Amino acid sequence: MKNLTLYTIGSLLCFASCSKWLDKEPIGILTQEQVQVDPTEGTVVTGIDNAYRPLSYTLNLFGEWDWTGGLVIRPDFLLEDIAAGDATKKWTPDGDQAWMDDVANYNFTAENGAFAGIWKFNYEGISRCNMAIFQLTDPETVAKINMAEAKRTQLLAEASFLRAFFYFDLVKYFGDVPMVLQPLRDFNEAYEVAVKTPKAAVYEQIKADLQEAINGFPNAKYTNQSERWRASKGAAIALLAKVALFEGNWKEVVTQINTLDQLGFYDLNTNYFDAFDDTKTYIEKENIFIYDHEPGMQPIRGNGFTALMGWGFMAPSTNFLAAFESGDPRRTYTVNTNDQAIYKLLGAQNANYKGNDNSPVNRIYIRYADVVLWRAEALIKDNQVSAGVALINKVRERARAGNNSVLPDRNTSITDANLAMQWLQHERRVELGLESHRLSDLRRWNIAETTLIAMGKPFLKRHMLYPIPQTEVDKTVGKIAQNDGYNN
Repeated sequence: MKNLTLYTIGSLLCFASCSKWLDKEPIGILTQEQVQVDPTEGTVVTGIDNAYRPLSYTLNLFGEWDWTGGLVIRPDFLLEDIAAGDATKKWTPDGDQAWMDDVANYNFTAENGAFAGIWKFNYEGISRCNMAIFQLTDPETVAKINMAEAKRTQLLAEASFLRAFFYFDLVKYFGDVPMVLQPLRDFNEAYEVAVKTPKAAVYEQIKADLQEAINGFPNAKYTNQSERWRASKGAAIALLAKVALFEGNWKEVVTQINTLDQLGFYDLNTNYFDAFDDTKTYIEKENIFIYDHEPGMQPIRGNGFTALMGWGFMAPSTNFLAAFESGDPRRTYTVNTNDQAIYKLLGAQNANYKGNDNSPVNRIYIRYADVVLWRAEALIKDNQVSAGVALINKVRERARAGNNSVLPDRNTSITDANLAMQWLQHERRVELGLESHRLSDLRRWNIAETTLIAMGKPFLKRHMLYPIPQTEVDKTVGKIAQNDGYNN
């Protein structure tokens, strides 16, 4: 069986009318022959390990310096932090990589590599997950590999979690997207899935995958003690809470976070920077889901974003720096403007990894401070304003690190939910700054337009979603419809 992704689908559907695409190998194909001619336990495990890789900041996973195709590195920092005005492309403005400037300036076109890149990273991950899920549930394959049931269940949980993660990313950026849940074998199957699925239905599948993952993971902080980077029960519960947050299901957010807390695995670190400190990986207690970069591996598995920063990429905006209250220690931990170093992305309070194209600095996707603020937001939205503000104060207390002259507590006696939300929005910006959350926050709060226009960005209603990559529309002869407002 061949595992076809949307790029394969595009080639199949445009055979007659789009022959210009046929000389291009569709990015995202993962055939069974490439993964395993004769499946074994080892090759199945390798396939799942490879399903994590599209989450990495490793350079050139799917292309060789294909900047304009959005394939040099996973472009979420561009779609979240730079698009939201918290960051600029470079410390010194120049004409390098003008397609990045187009995203920053809201000159969105469906041909821009930022959108094609994130689409390809996520659907490549989904393709790999689909192959793994098929192998772990197909009776013939399961019998052949003869894997211990506990291990099979755990690996199935990992693949289910990752597929949910990739689909959540796609829905967040594009809204309705095609939903592929199994390896595709022929033209008829490809034709059936080459159409956008309503966002609500994709969310239901995401939640089903996460429940499968929760049921399959061991009740432990680490799924595998020797490979602590793997997804876990805590990560699946946290992502389920985040999905509820984006759906506006406030009580479900609180329910899932209560379940997460009952595990007893996570808390705020005493020191803010410990979550980012490369020397404290798996020692600190805040990180829930990360991509574990490792240097010196073959195939390469290090962090290449640190190399981009060595070339001057990724600088904080003046507007972002001004958002910090006077004396907030998080500003210093986040960025050193004199050394032009974003510490939390460099994994140390120095620039030692700056310019390193294979560094060990991990990519943090979910940490407990984020979760605390999800709960705070849900409580405020559910008219439990005082309880929500108390959680904001918990985050501020950790941030001030015993210096009571800065970051005073917010007033927990207020009943004004709008004011409490303003406090929450501020706290998320400075606590989670430059961690690739900002634009999605602005969009789901329905303040993207007012906030970004005030910053001088020409934000329009259509910018609430990104355009579907034009290559995907073209390759499917329009069967994958373009998002509203982006038709040529």
